[in-house]
Amino acid sequence: MEDVGLSEVAGALGDRARAAIVLELLAGEPRPAAALARAAGVAPSTASAHLARLESAGLVTVERAGRRRMHRLAGHEVAEAVEALMLVAPSGRVIGLRAADRAAAHRAARSCYDHLAGRLGVAVTERLVMLGALAPESLALLDPAPLEPLGVDAGAVSALRRQTTRACLDWSERRPHLAGALGAAVLGALLERGWVHRRRPGRALAVTSAGARGLHAAIGLEVDPHAPATPARAAA
Repeated sequence: MEDVGLSEVAGALGDRARAAIVLELLAGEPRPAAALARAAGVAPSTASAHLARLESAGLVTVERAGRRRMHRLAGHEVAEAVEALMLVAPSGRVIGLRAADRAAAHRAARSCYDHLAGRLGVAVTERLVMLGALAPESLALLDPAPLEPLGVDAGAVSALRRQTTRACLDWSERRPHLAGALGAAVLGALLERGWVHRRRPGRALAVTSAGARGLHAAIGLEVDPHAPATPARAAA
């Protein structure tokens, strides 16, 4: 049997604290060990040991930012693999109002490493399919024109070495959202324009008032601003 190191990766993820660290890094931003320790509910020394295990398994990389060591997922492939595992993982029990609010916010809109996920991600994807930008099942790029009002240059994205589009099955919505280089470009454009912002802590996103107006004008999608990013309906 070919050894692909699956047991090492599974063992690295098979600890509650390490899993919490990986989920925290799904936001796509590098984080210091102290912040990851708080997210995992462990001591800094324990978090350092966990991060070393994750780095050894090829799931996490370390980069220098001045004197600080910053940690991030090793790439979008890791994020997509973790998202896929969440599809088959049993739902965790949510205890407390704060945890319930955070879970609701993540289901409404979140970043999945570098692309848009949750109800908002699925709604944007389905609207782009309806406008003819993306193929219905594969989400392959068909027409770049509907992406232009979002501030996305699909031609430049297609020239990148990374896969342009990929259908990523959303673990909370059980419907596909747009991943790949184009998915990353869409989220990047929404953040740059201030149409969505990150809700700290965690990887939840919220739509701003400017974003609600912009999404409606650009692709005909109506979203309640500042609420947990729940798409209302698409304009006919």
